[in-house]
Amino acid sequence: MKVFKFGGTSVGSIENIANVKNIINDGQKKIVVLSAMSGTTNQLVDIANNIKENALNQAVDKVNKLHDVYFETIDKLIVNGALNADVKTYVSGVFNLLLESTYKPFSEVLENNIVAQGELLSTFMVNAYLNQEGIRSALLPALNFMRIDKAKEPDMAYIKANFKKVFDAANESEIYITQGFICLDDNDDVSNLQRGGSDYTATIIGAAIKAEEVQIWTDIDGMHNNDPRHVENTKPISNLSFDEAAELAYFGAKILHPQTVTPVREDCIPVRLKNTMDPEAYGTLISDETSENGVKAIAAKDAITAIKIKSGRMLQAHGFLRKVFEIFEVYETSIDMITTSEVAVSLTIDDDKNLDKILAELETFSSVEVDKNQSIVCLVGHSIVNHQETYKLFQILQDVKIRMISYGGSRNNISLLINSKDKINTLQKLNDYLFELVTL
Repeated sequence: MKVFKFGGTSVGSIENIANVKNIINDGQKKIVVLSAMSGTTNQLVDIANNIKENALNQAVDKVNKLHDVYFETIDKLIVNGALNADVKTYVSGVFNLLLESTYKPFSEVLENNIVAQGELLSTFMVNAYLNQEGIRSALLPALNFMRIDKAKEPDMAYIKANFKKVFDAANESEIYITQGFICLDDNDDVSNLQRGGSDYTATIIGAAIKAEEVQIWTDIDGMHNNDPRHVENTKPISNLSFDEAAELAYFGAKILHPQTVTPVREDCIPVRLKNTMDPEAYGTLISDETSENGVKAIAAKDAITAIKIKSGRMLQAHGFLRKVFEIFEVYETSIDMITTSEVAVSLTIDDDKNLDKILAELETFSSVEVDKNQSIVCLVGHSIVNHQETYKLFQILQDVKIRMISYGGSRNNISLLINSKDKINTLQKLNDYLFELVTL
């Protein structure tokens, strides 16, 4: 069985939902993971923020306006009278719950419950639509099987056991629809897999059932060799290895959640990226196979903070690096890049919410310099560090001020830290030269 995931844009309009129906209605059983309709999650986050800020009138107004939008969509999508009434009853229940939330004290659990409603709405509506169109479809409630542990990692034993129970209890169908993104935490409170988490849901389910393939359907024809939002003449990449895709997702390729390939790589379950608007396009196939060496793609990660930690007395002393890393561990702050010299350690983080506390502890035994507004430009390809053309990078970027270079930590990745104001120019230069639009 295959697992298909469709993002917010793919279910964001009547026309796109009809496209989804045509794609999945091929006579083969499948599990379909859906995101919230495009724009809904942002609206729900705003409602939660209004409650947090005690701007309750604004929250109520947004709930009512979003309710109206959903009723308009239902009237266009669900023309069967009985189904239309059934869906409206469910949707009204969701929006009554949201209105009740405006009278409750704010908490993270309340926020997570509010944000979770987007996926519950989209799956109920699409399931009803498929049944209206004569396609046997059943809902598999994700909150009955999707769970994360204390480390916020998928609780795979729980997921496998409970998914089987939920699946076996469902009516025999062609299509089994479930929610992406949402889950329970280790206290059985509603939580989520963070932005883009529907991709992650799909591969977690794929791993749990040993799927034949996981397909991620979005509004672009696969993973591109550069960021098409900022760079001209980008092209889709036909094939990537799990390692290459993981590097690109982590370092800023927005088409994939950073953890997407993790659940499926051990069992070599392929992941295919496809375009809902152009189903015939090949897209990108991610598998355990590697193709040509050299740079295949470029990604960029913004909002990076660089920290230089200097201490001539302690750097070479036993335990210095441990002491540095323990501070970041205490504040649950991941490090992206790290370089060392005789007297200093430089590293980068993308989460600065505890930066002041981290700096205060570092400054007890070292001098610290901080540079904000940095970007990591990541170049990815199989065995890139061994490729004979790699030296050209440093010719191409001779006019770009590079703050740090990570080279050799992975055979498939070279990362450069630059000022964010230079990012677009850097991406375009690399695109022009590395992908053979211009020759050196």
